[in-house]
Amino acid sequence: MARTPSSGIQHALRAGDYEAVIASVGATLRSLTYNGRDLVVPFDADEVRPSYRGATLAPWPNRVVDGRYTFGGAEHQLALTEPARSHALHGLAAWLDFEAIDKGPDHVTLAAVVQPQTAYPWRIVVTTTFSLGPDGLTQTVTARNDSSEPAPWGTGPHPYLVAGEGLVDEWTLELPAAEVLAVTPDRLIPTGLVAVDADEPERFDFRSARRVGAVEIDHAYTALARDDQGIATVRVTDDSGSGVEMAWDAACPWVQIHTADKPDAALSRLGLAVEPMTCAPDAFNAANYAYDAGLIVLEPGASAEASWRIAAIG
Repeated sequence: MARTPSSGIQHALRAGDYEAVIASVGATLRSLTYNGRDLVVPFDADEVRPSYRGATLAPWPNRVVDGRYTFGGAEHQLALTEPARSHALHGLAAWLDFEAIDKGPDHVTLAAVVQPQTAYPWRIVVTTTFSLGPDGLTQTVTARNDSSEPAPWGTGPHPYLVAGEGLVDEWTLELPAAEVLAVTPDRLIPTGLVAVDADEPERFDFRSARRVGAVEIDHAYTALARDDQGIATVRVTDDSGSGVEMAWDAACPWVQIHTADKPDAALSRLGLAVEPMTCAPDAFNAANYAYDAGLIVLEPGASAEASWRIAAIG
């Protein structure tokens, strides 16, 4: 019997000039190309997924500060999976092995169950479909609460978009967001919403497309401008005008942008993380904040759905 790669079972998809590979561990977008050009930073099938590249984040995206939250009158302490900052990072599904329940040449549907456990005592069935078409790769995530009590929920993806050759510094970013979530510089703990043009517009305001340059960003944005269909779109392009876009509807009122700064220069700023999110960072502690953090409360038997699309430009 052939050994399963470290990233799990591989599901290769193709439609027209698009090709994608979905790895079963974490329902992860391992690679996505258009005419052979990378649209996301890939990794090898037998590599332990680095930096959450392409993972499906659930039952929360981003961070729970100190791993502590109160829900339904009960206090919970999650495992601190971001030890450097002492937070619980990116949920519980990123290392689950998802099972394929439907598959074709251009699509795959994967499912896994977040079982009741310490600090998250709810059973959530997570189903996600990746589908390739002429307009790119669409991922839809559906959660169903199979518990007898309401459950807190949030989701989002974690792709690192690639515009072309070179590093993030050399690319142009168009980000239609009017507000950014200010955070503490050391632990990225939310402190409040500010206008993108208030204090550091050269760092945070990309409503008009411009080069990223040397700025370092690891922040959540909201107040997103949308088209007539309610779609928000982020675009990243190189000097030739080709690149990649990511789009999503009102199910995700937030997006985390990260310039992927790493201590090792050889691994730093290889792609731009664009993470649409159904809720803000630390949304499990929504009551602590003056703004709407967007926490979804799933009633017993209820479902919630969110989707997003990645496509080539040029």
